[in-house]
Amino acid sequence: MRLPTLLLRRKPNVYKNQFGHVLILAGSKKMLGAGALTSLATIRSGAGLVTLGIPEGLNSAAQKKIANVIMTLPLKETRDQTLALSAFDQIKDFYSGYSAIAIGPGLSENPNTQRFILKIIETSPLPLVIDADALNALCHNLNILTITSTPKILTPHPGEMSRLTEEKKETIEKNREDVASAFAKKYKCTLLLKGAKTIVASPGKKTYTNATGNAGMATAGSGDVLTGMITAFVAQGLSAFEAAKYGAHLHGKAGDLAAKNKTRLSMIASDIIEYIPKVV
Repeated sequence: MRLPTLLLRRKPNVYKNQFGHVLILAGSKKMLGAGALTSLATIRSGAGLVTLGIPEGLNSAAQKKIANVIMTLPLKETRDQTLALSAFDQIKDFYSGYSAIAIGPGLSENPNTQRFILKIIETSPLPLVIDADALNALCHNLNILTITSTPKILTPHPGEMSRLTEEKKETIEKNREDVASAFAKKYKCTLLLKGAKTIVASPGKKTYTNATGNAGMATAGSGDVLTGMITAFVAQGLSAFEAAKYGAHLHGKAGDLAAKNKTRLSMIASDIIEYIPKVV
C-alpha cells in the first residue's frame, strides 16, 4: 500500500504548522504511560506539533516520561489526579490552535473525567479520535456523536464494542464487518474495530479489512500507538476513513517488523513506534 500524497513531504518550502497541531487528552496518575505512547506515536507519524493535555499535578512527571519534542498542557484535575470537568474551560477557547484531538487513552473512569470527555465530544469543532476511556464514557450516551458534524473516529476492541452496542462479544466477532458498518452508518462516524483483520467502516458504504499485524501486538499500549498514528494522519489532512485505514495498515506493518526482530513474545508497544519510520 503506497502512502497517500499528503504524507509524502515532497515540497521543500514547508513548515511544521502545515502538518497539523494535535492535542492529545490522555493519561492519569495510574496510566501516565498511555499519554506518553500516544504522543510519541503521533509525532513519529508526521504531525508537525503535538501537545499532551495532562492533569496539572502530573505535568513534571509527564515531561520526564515523554520525548522532548512533545509539549504539555497542564489542566485542572480531580482529587484522583485525572482530568476534571473544569479543564474544559481551559480548552474551549483554544480549539482554533489545533488541527485534531485524540481523547481517551488512560483517562480513567472517574465520573468527573467522564463528564469532561462527553463535553469535548459534543462540542469539539475538530476531528476526534476516540479511544479507551472515552469509549467507556460514550456507553449509554451515543447520541452525542451526532450533535456535531465534525469527523469522529472510534477505535474499540471487541470488548469495548460489546459495551457500546450491548451485543455479546461472540456475536460481534462472528459479524465484524456488518456490526462495524451498521454502527458507523447509524452514528455518522468512522468505526475501526480492532482485532485480527481489523475492520474500518465509514458512515457510507466503504469498508476496509486490514491484513497486517500479529498476535504479539496484543500488549499494553498497542492501541494507544494506533490512536496516535491515526490522529497524526487526520491532522495532516487525510479523511477520517483514509486516516483509519492507513493507520491500521502501518500500525500492523510496524508490529510485524517489531515481532520479526523482538519476537511476538517479547515485543512491547514502544517497539511498534520504533518501527514506524522503517514502515514509512
